[in-house]
Amino acid sequence: MSLVRSEREVADADPDARSGFASCAASGPSGAGCRLEATYILPLHAPKAVEELDGYLEDLALHLDVIVVDGSPKDVFDRNHQRWSAVRHIPVDADLVTPMGKVGGVLTGVRHATTTALVIADDDVRWNRGLLEQALRRLPGAEVVRPQNVFRPNPWHARWDTGRILLNRAFGGDWPGTLVVDRLALLRSGGYDGSVLFENLELVRTLRAAGGTERVALDVIVPRRPPSWTQFREQRVRQAYDELARPWRLAVALAVGPVVALVGRRAALALAAIAVVAAEAGRCRGGGAAAYPATSALWAPAWVAERTVTSWLAVASRARHGGIRYRGNVLRSAATPMRRLRLGSARVRPLDG
Repeated sequence: MSLVRSEREVADADPDARSGFASCAASGPSGAGCRLEATYILPLHAPKAVEELDGYLEDLALHLDVIVVDGSPKDVFDRNHQRWSAVRHIPVDADLVTPMGKVGGVLTGVRHATTTALVIADDDVRWNRGLLEQALRRLPGAEVVRPQNVFRPNPWHARWDTGRILLNRAFGGDWPGTLVVDRLALLRSGGYDGSVLFENLELVRTLRAAGGTERVALDVIVPRRPPSWTQFREQRVRQAYDELARPWRLAVALAVGPVVALVGRRAALALAAIAVVAAEAGRCRGGGAAAYPATSALWAPAWVAERTVTSWLAVASRARHGGIRYRGNVLRSAATPMRRLRLGSARVRPLDG
């Protein structure tokens, strides 16, 4: 089966299906009581069964088609398969296995989906019907919609990381664990590189390089389960390594520590104040003040201090290991530069079967 088998689909697709509401037209403006014409793709790789997904997947399956692409060990896959009868639970297609395992899962889901509108989400993201409708309405006129996340529940390390979310919202939007994508546009692009670390940025850049439009939906704020403390700690340097794909942001993060060391406490206080003001601006954008606690911006200076340290550690990892370690692999590239994508030279492998 080919990922790019469906040029006929591209020609014959109903334009209205891009909104995800084609099958809901007869149910009134609210779409109550009908299934959305969209597919939810959840790429999964878990060392043990993920029981907390049971109820969530059952609820999602009432509203739209759900494909769980499971790259877990066989014993875990088999247990998941027995429990998740309400969804399509499939393994990663052998020809789409990638060093960044999530990408292989996503592309497998794209291959097996039949709708134009796709909702791609990590296993810690928690959509509901209202948010799905809100996001799918943004898809017409764009090839990819980027919602935002908010941590629910909100332990102290989630509040720390919310500082990052708010600062990103102030400067263009955060990068969430979920995207809404036009499947036909992704088919036409031939897929995206599965050997890079910052896979969501890679997907968006690939669609933009092919002439697509990205829409940042600051007001579509989707709950996300926070990582455990152990996972949070392990993510610090890896998330900083993402910024190798955005050199100006990396340069700013690397500069913070030396500036504070040279200028002293006055510089630290000034940078902290700037971080709080910027984070509060991000909290207030797109109706975020209703979703993020009022004290959230106060965590931004702590995150900035962390990021300047972990950025230096990320650069050291590149120098020492040639990349960053991720699930037994060393990934060198954070994401492919736009100029290379526009030249069409960044394919890892052909995606035609």
